[in-house]
Amino acid sequence: MTQNAVEVRGLRKQYGEVTAVDGLDLTIRQGEVFGILGPNGAGKSTTVEILQGHRERDGGEVTVLGADPATGSRAWRSRIGIVWQDESAPAELTVRETVEHFARYYPAPRDPAEVIALVGLEQKRDQRVKGLSGGQRRRLDVALGVIGDPELLLLDEPTTGFDPAARRRFWELIRQLADGGTTIVLTTHYLEEAEALADHLAVVARGKVVAEGEPAELRARFGTGATVEWTGPDGAPQSVSTETPTRTVGELAARFGGEVPGLKVTRPTLEDVYLRLTGQLTVPAQSAGTHAAAQPEEAR
Repeated sequence: MTQNAVEVRGLRKQYGEVTAVDGLDLTIRQGEVFGILGPNGAGKSTTVEILQGHRERDGGEVTVLGADPATGSRAWRSRIGIVWQDESAPAELTVRETVEHFARYYPAPRDPAEVIALVGLEQKRDQRVKGLSGGQRRRLDVALGVIGDPELLLLDEPTTGFDPAARRRFWELIRQLADGGTTIVLTTHYLEEAEALADHLAVVARGKVVAEGEPAELRARFGTGATVEWTGPDGAPQSVSTETPTRTVGELAARFGGEVPGLKVTRPTLEDVYLRLTGQLTVPAQSAGTHAAAQPEEAR
């Protein structure tokens, strides 16, 4: 057993003239929940497919659970669970029949009834797959991903189509698996989900990792500045982006002779950091009535 469940160095994948993955590096420790964030086309799904051995790479070195996915044995594959973006369940079987059928592929599967309950389909266990809603089919895909009690679970946009209650229930399942020692790799567009679940995050853009670290660390490193909002003397809302919010609040308090009406200080969220790192965040124009000293350097 190695300390790291996944090690990737210089991973490359080309589709014709399009470079999907361009020298990507990842290190994922055993037992952690690792989130991969990035816009559509950033290379997230291709990376997950290569880790599972489903897709060949064009370059780089990849080790998953001590083996190269390109030559992984059947026994090695049984140690990995995966939830694809596309549905994989046969339409004519019931939920119970499907989960029980897939359980037979693994040497030591979880109890099918327990897994069905974990993904919130106990009331639909005798329903044929073709009669399920899109969100219910997605839950079934998650059940098939965890039925083998995997050491490594690869989740590619797993909660797409989930309602809020089902998503929260899924989060509890992921925490249970992580507490039991399962290593989890998660791609998601839900920033709240990434922050709630991931011990470590990698932000991917144009096939490369542009930043990685714990969620709080990423906010601290890349979420510079804050926004101070207040109500002006004429009743109009005012705001300023600043690297020194405490000083700005002090100046406002002096201006108003005490309490600042409508005062609100907002610091960057993980979503703000993500959008900035992937080049999708535009800097808003400075509000009227603010002073140059409080403006961020890039706005001066």
